[in-house]
Amino acid sequence: MCSPEHFAVEYAINPWMDVTASVDVELAVKQWDRLRETLVDLGHEVHLLVPEPGLPDMVYAANGAFMVDGTVYGAQFKHQQRAAEAATHRAFHESQGWRFIAPNETNEGEGDFAYLPEAHGGLILAGHGFRTELPAHAEAQEALGRPVISLRLVDPRFYHLDVALASIDDGNIVYYPGAFSAASQRVLAQLFPDAVLADDEDALAFGLNLVSDGANVVLNSEATRLAGRLKVAGYTPVPVELAELKKGGGSVKCCVAELRY
Repeated sequence: MCSPEHFAVEYAINPWMDVTASVDVELAVKQWDRLRETLVDLGHEVHLLVPEPGLPDMVYAANGAFMVDGTVYGAQFKHQQRAAEAATHRAFHESQGWRFIAPNETNEGEGDFAYLPEAHGGLILAGHGFRTELPAHAEAQEALGRPVISLRLVDPRFYHLDVALASIDDGNIVYYPGAFSAASQRVLAQLFPDAVLADDEDALAFGLNLVSDGANVVLNSEATRLAGRLKVAGYTPVPVELAELKKGGGSVKCCVAELRY
């Protein structure tokens, strides 16, 4: 995770960003810190990146890389405003001694990749259409040695996979069908017949931008309907307020890069 102490909406690279909207940085830090405390209270270890001036989106740490079993596939951001973030993430992963594979293709880390180790023997779900380029899916498959299922995003409001789909345990997902092409919807329905489905209200509340440890699901407090559906499915919803960071087009998952080592 990375503190939003330099967070601002200084440019618009997704439909949620409004450069005329005011940002309360103190409140953003307070809300982010509560998310960090929530994860720690649930028993998770949280590593922290040092935020850098001039990189207001560093708080969205999930976009910096994608890690599976100690191997890290690095990010290459689509937009120049975020390009410098990639080096910060690379330095962190290499300092930990993990194997780092530099990308040649445009991809935005966990923003467009999700890993399910127990789904069909281990699958990577990968989004494309707005940020990550399709050739990056093949590159990730070679780098990580896991089969990659490509999913096409068609609604610009859901510009990353992680605002439209999330793993809720090692073998199942929750997703919003309307974010995907008709063919990708059929693929998801075939692979995950028991998935939890979200509706428009859930998705637009950034409810799918969540983090789950297989039992506890940390999600945006605005997604009350989705919280109810997850509870019925046997999970424990843990709501957090992230209204300030939503102004940049992100929520819980965007703030958390999962380290699988």
